[in-house]
Amino acid sequence: MSNLNKALLIGRLTKDPEMRYTPSGTAVTNFSIATNRWSSGPEGERKEFTDYHNIVAYNAGKRNLAEIVAQYTRKGALVYVEGRIQTRSWEGQDGQKRRTTEIIANDVQFLDSRSGSGSGGGPSDGAQRGGRATPTDDIPAPAPDDAPRDVDPDEIPF
Repeated sequence: MSNLNKALLIGRLTKDPEMRYTPSGTAVTNFSIATNRWSSGPEGERKEFTDYHNIVAYNAGKRNLAEIVAQYTRKGALVYVEGRIQTRSWEGQDGQKRRTTEIIANDVQFLDSRSGSGSGGGPSDGAQRGGRATPTDDIPAPAPDDAPRDVDPDEIPF
């Protein structure tokens, strides 16, 4: 039997993305999105819930996903994110063990229109190609397990 680790999310950025570089020079962009879902409350009333997801985008090969996401998205932008779920742990400066679960993106699509409401979403110079954060259409997206192998989670400075 095979395993599958795939996340598909559509949501709005909760803050502007933050791009950093690992010590080896790999660009990494972190951002978070909020997704909404509906469920019935204890009295049977319909209630809306919001979930928050931490997303990490790397530059991989010729795909500058981290740079494109950092350049063309802002707080409030509606995006589609495809990737894999990863949990990592580390020891904080205070000696406490910490864990986080995040989505390692291998594709991000901008869903806001270019002339949108000003909540972010796309470049004003028309460089956005089909709403996807991929520099060319002929370069295939890496499989979920194709995140850069030379990046050690302990190298990430956040």
